[in-house]
Amino acid sequence: MPSTDPPGHVAVNARELGKRYRRGWALRHCSVQLPGARMVALVGHNGAGKSTLMGLLAGLLAPSEGAVEVLGQRPTGAGVPVGVSYLAQGKPLYPGLTVAETLRLGARTNPRWDQGYAERLVREAAVPLEAKIRHLSGGQRTRVALALVLGKRPGLLMLDEPLADLDPVARQATLRTLREESRQNGITVLLSSHVLGELDEVCDHLLLLGRGKVRVAGDIGALKAGHRILRGPVHATVPVRAEDVIDDVALPQGRAVVARHREPVRAPGWHEQEPQLKDIALAYMRRDDMEVEV
Repeated sequence: MPSTDPPGHVAVNARELGKRYRRGWALRHCSVQLPGARMVALVGHNGAGKSTLMGLLAGLLAPSEGAVEVLGQRPTGAGVPVGVSYLAQGKPLYPGLTVAETLRLGARTNPRWDQGYAERLVREAAVPLEAKIRHLSGGQRTRVALALVLGKRPGLLMLDEPLADLDPVARQATLRTLREESRQNGITVLLSSHVLGELDEVCDHLLLLGRGKVRVAGDIGALKAGHRILRGPVHATVPVRAEDVIDDVALPQGRAVVARHREPVRAPGWHEQEPQLKDIALAYMRRDDMEVEV
């Protein structure tokens, strides 16, 4: 059953959302809207708050402060909201079940389950239905886990580092499947991954976290158009305002500067180019490393 949410809807609306553990705040002052039917790249260092945010959106954690709506519902930490699928980093599956039994379990526990679609995803991944989960390779278990969460026909699909066990060909096939699902069935996919180059090929929205806070959020096309990579001499003055410089890295020959800048930059000795998602994300992550939290 494809998502029935109208085009242009907001899938996630968080306002001053926060989660505190005994060791301190894992996420705080998180205010962000995620548009529906989009592929959203969730990026940040380990410990930036990505998994905590997903746990809050999935209703597995209760917020310490703030509020969030997911597909028009308010998760409380008591269970996963209707229409939400979440695949955690460990990809939990029952090792003693076969693949076919795993899919039948999905059918019994999810009212929107699409058995034919889930089986097709498994077959396309060349995973035997009669094989037990414990006998599958890491990549095969990942493909079964993806079939399980997609078979629920969610409106919001959250995937926490789902590509780590896949070889490059399988990663590309999986990303294509996710992109097609998002476009054809109006699913919002929130995808956390460190493979930034591959996210650039399929994602159209960016949410970058740092030290438990939102650092960057927005349409990737607009972010690319609003930033520039400037390459020039090591000791030359950067031809943009200092407050617009996000990152400044020395190279074997010269330097590379990532800056917020929309208009063409014309200065002697400097060359510019439009950045990719990877360039923008790494620039803000390096800046986050340099800043001292106050």
